[in-house]
Amino acid sequence: MSFTAKDVQALREMTGAGMMDCKRALQETDGDQEKAVAFLREKGLAAVAKKSGRIAAEGACYAAVCPTTGNAAMIEINSETDFAAKSDSFQEFLKNMTVTVGETAPADLDALMAAPYHRTAETVEAALQNKVFTIGENIKIRRFARYVGAVNAAYVHMGGKIAVLVHLDVSDNLKDSAEVAALGRDVAMQIAAMRPLWLSADKADPETVAKEKDIYAAQLQQDEKNKNKPPQVLEKIIEGRVKKYFSEVCLLEQPFVKENSLTVAQYVAQRAKELGGTIAVTAFERFETGEGLAKREDDFASEVARMTSN
Repeated sequence: MSFTAKDVQALREMTGAGMMDCKRALQETDGDQEKAVAFLREKGLAAVAKKSGRIAAEGACYAAVCPTTGNAAMIEINSETDFAAKSDSFQEFLKNMTVTVGETAPADLDALMAAPYHRTAETVEAALQNKVFTIGENIKIRRFARYVGAVNAAYVHMGGKIAVLVHLDVSDNLKDSAEVAALGRDVAMQIAAMRPLWLSADKADPETVAKEKDIYAAQLQQDEKNKNKPPQVLEKIIEGRVKKYFSEVCLLEQPFVKENSLTVAQYVAQRAKELGGTIAVTAFERFETGEGLAKREDDFASEVARMTSN
């Protein structure tokens, strides 16, 4: 079966592969488009396997609220370089995957990989492998979050370096309020800037709090002026420091950035009263791209040297 330049172009548009690779695929498969796609996929999967061991600690996060359902989703996808993460192809995949998370409601990453990708018959795993093939870097879907019902707010900072979701429980008369939507965004911006660990003091990890108390106790013991103070006095000092700690790491106890004479909880309650309803922040998620991941240590010069030696 023969093929034309238009067939090569069509195959390229279907697969995102290079022109010469498409030409070779058609030659190898006697011009059969379907077999040529399979041929390129096989070659692409070999490339994916080769790239899968490379460190992917760059990338981007994205969060969005569905305008029709009000449900919200957020995802972090990692790449090897920031350059790849800023490409149109990566950004399109990132946003499509956010929609996929929102619509398919996967229970975990394994379920997400098996889910249909962005309203197609293709699985997320296959779409990811194709993206690795076309972008030429290792790409990994790291984590996602999803909120259903109530009122949700999403915020993306610095082009995807940070993304935040906020879940708000509001009275029926405020569910479609633009003021509540603005409040949700303000709270999301607070979370992006102030990095709270927990929603409130009662949600704090007991083990972490206990370690903080041990540190404060050790600090007090090292101070000579505390030697003669009774244990109950020292305990009060420790409680005060723990309270200050909560004001730094618990969202509702933090001073509200836009009105720092009030805590976030106080500001939300004030706005609810002004609007004639009830509003409660019940959950949040904050993703920061690459946090906790090992970064690439090789420099540009060594990368070029490695490329030229192959």
